[in-house]
Amino acid sequence: MISRFFPAKVKRLLGMRVKAPMPTYQLLDQPGQLEPLLKALDRVDEVFLDTEADNMNRYRTAVCLLQFLVDGEVYLVDALAPMKFDALWQKLSTKHLVMHGSDYDLRLLYDLCEFRPKSIFDTMLAAQLINRQRIGLAALLEDYFDVKLSKDSQKANWGKRPLTKKLLDYASLDVWYLPELRDRLTRELARLDRLEWLDQQCQRQIESALSGFPRDEEHAWRIGKSERLRGRGLAVLHAVWHWREEQARRLDTPPFKVCSNDLLIAIANAAEQGEAMETVLAKTNLGRRHSRLLASLTAALRAGYERDPQSLPRRKRSGEFAPLSASELALQDRLKADRDRLAAKLELEPTLIANRTQLALIARTPDKLDEILLPWQADLLRNEPSLKSPSA
Repeated sequence: MISRFFPAKVKRLLGMRVKAPMPTYQLLDQPGQLEPLLKALDRVDEVFLDTEADNMNRYRTAVCLLQFLVDGEVYLVDALAPMKFDALWQKLSTKHLVMHGSDYDLRLLYDLCEFRPKSIFDTMLAAQLINRQRIGLAALLEDYFDVKLSKDSQKANWGKRPLTKKLLDYASLDVWYLPELRDRLTRELARLDRLEWLDQQCQRQIESALSGFPRDEEHAWRIGKSERLRGRGLAVLHAVWHWREEQARRLDTPPFKVCSNDLLIAIANAAEQGEAMETVLAKTNLGRRHSRLLASLTAALRAGYERDPQSLPRRKRSGEFAPLSASELALQDRLKADRDRLAAKLELEPTLIANRTQLALIARTPDKLDEILLPWQADLLRNEPSLKSPSA
């Protein structure tokens, strides 16, 4: 077809898809190879960053690859390689970072090395604040630049070595378009006078990431439909959930690959309904690891059957999460109505102004509005009828 000879600009005008040029990149995966990146960092104040991690093949999520766009050059750093990264983290902590969906990445990096950036521009948060309906990076690149990322690479095993050229090409694209994407989003935010909103959202993102990912939460075993369990079923669920965690940790695999939540709940329900332990075991299939795990599951199940459910750790209700009173519920409903009306007027997702938990907290303590919400959110709500009425 003659159209394949058209320049890219002409193809875009005609509505034709243009294949994105693949950026060149340096793969840094051997000791001593970080030097070019470290020198590049010394020349700039701003860095475009992304990460690839493995949470599908390991017990704990592992950072596998770091993608940098620095001074127009793409650097792909193998985070699993035997290199010393201290100088990299130190230099990076002094830079302004541009990222997409930074919450997950920042929590990963904090867990890895207690990394905290100086400041960030999150393109996903920016897209939310201009009410983009599709806010994923792949969707934004397609919408703005007609670039289509491979969906296969999104679920790849990033911990497997060596990384294929296909995966490295995909990883480089994750940062290559961030400068122009940031510029476009900035112009749209400026037109709506929402740049300060984004600054506040990004600062909160940094602060919230400092807690990392929750580890060993006391009531994590209360999964799925466990609230329906009351007696022996709860004790059995507690036992088999901790058994699964122990096996997953030993095998260095995600817990869901040992067995599913549905299977744990089915075992607990059977115990709750009075089925004998032997009957429950006979109906349980652990897949390819069944023979290796059966003995340890049997021991865990026996412990659950023998445990007094009254001895299980109980949830502690703080006053903050106690049920709302009738008047507080009424205020919450009025707050929600005001929030939804504001969101429609501003063409925003309502939860960006205040989510359900925040509305409940405001209904309980309206005088703490400025502690519960960011300044831009509080300023939108404080003059609404729900907070100006005498009963508020």
